[in-house]
Amino acid sequence: MEFMDRGKKVERSTLVLVSVSMLVLGFAGGSRIDDIRNLIAPVFGLKKVERIDFSNVEKTYQALASNFDGEIDKQKIIDGASKGLVEAVGDKYTEYMTSKEAEEFNKSLSGDVGTGIGVELAKDGDSVKVVRVLAKNPAESSGILVGDVISKVNGEDVSKENVSEISKKIRGDAGTTVKIGVVRGNEKKEFSVTRAKIENPSVELSKKDGVATLSIYRFDSETGVLAKKYAEEIKNEGISKVILDLRGNGGGYVQAAKTVASLWLEKNALIVSEKTGSKTVEEIRATGDNPLKGIKTVILLDGSSASASEIVAGALKEHKAAQIVGEKSYGKGSVQTTIDMPNGALLKVTIAKWFTPSGKNISNNGISPDIKVSAPKGESYLLNDIQKNKALEILK
Repeated sequence: MEFMDRGKKVERSTLVLVSVSMLVLGFAGGSRIDDIRNLIAPVFGLKKVERIDFSNVEKTYQALASNFDGEIDKQKIIDGASKGLVEAVGDKYTEYMTSKEAEEFNKSLSGDVGTGIGVELAKDGDSVKVVRVLAKNPAESSGILVGDVISKVNGEDVSKENVSEISKKIRGDAGTTVKIGVVRGNEKKEFSVTRAKIENPSVELSKKDGVATLSIYRFDSETGVLAKKYAEEIKNEGISKVILDLRGNGGGYVQAAKTVASLWLEKNALIVSEKTGSKTVEEIRATGDNPLKGIKTVILLDGSSASASEIVAGALKEHKAAQIVGEKSYGKGSVQTTIDMPNGALLKVTIAKWFTPSGKNISNNGISPDIKVSAPKGESYLLNDIQKNKALEILK
């Protein structure tokens, strides 16, 4: 999950701007809306938008439609043109999604995976990897492991497809079978997996030998509530040692990250700063609701820990509320908002960057562990969890 939401603030500004634009139009006669927007944009701290001459695009379409020997799907043309426009800015986190892709994206934020095999996938360079295998779900019992690269679905090569496209092909009705081809190290493997209804909580708590392990898989709308509930349980049971497992957590909502980090921090402690260029847009601070404050804590990170995970880890590390064991995090410290587009499409656009309490740019640096412990290559950390073993050693 590669998303950090600050959409509400942008939406409010946009609504105000639209209202004022309509008011000005009442007095401006034939003035162009774009000209009026640029005139009043500085009042609301928004960018001026230069108009682009799209006449060449229109001419291209007219030439195509007039000469192409076959039917043209206009919606595909619109989606393709929109994708090309957005990709041209050169930011991998700014993305135009078709209505189907937007539906998959929204499901990933909520954790609603419907029926499937019980894996979470994430883009890693040019490939799509398994970053989580859900316990007690079909993929686990079939032998699929964290780190497996998805190469085929039902015999079809999907190595060049994105997460949304692969997820769509993996899903299906409960009780049906799908064949998953993976690359594991230098090996190619194939698994026959029977789909089922997937249970997928964003937070889980386990307790053993006086140590509580709080595993957070994503930061969705329920994460803060669940994490707080489990934190209170830890406190009430008198547990004094905690492992916060953020491995494989690709991020989510900043509000959830704020709630989780606050569990360990003094009220008003700086969690993260949001900046556009050199200008600080917002400082996010701890709420003071901190049942885990003072409890000895070790955070587990890996190269797939990103975005909201890095905000939490960076804040707890710099406030000396926790030690970090594992690997350097992904380094995804940018803020995205989503904008609804016609016909159910969605635009995800980068609007700012995150900085740790000490001012480090998360995108440039990631979060480094205090104690580096690399997971075995080509092997699920669940089978030989040397990172967690190191955390337990520290907590003794």
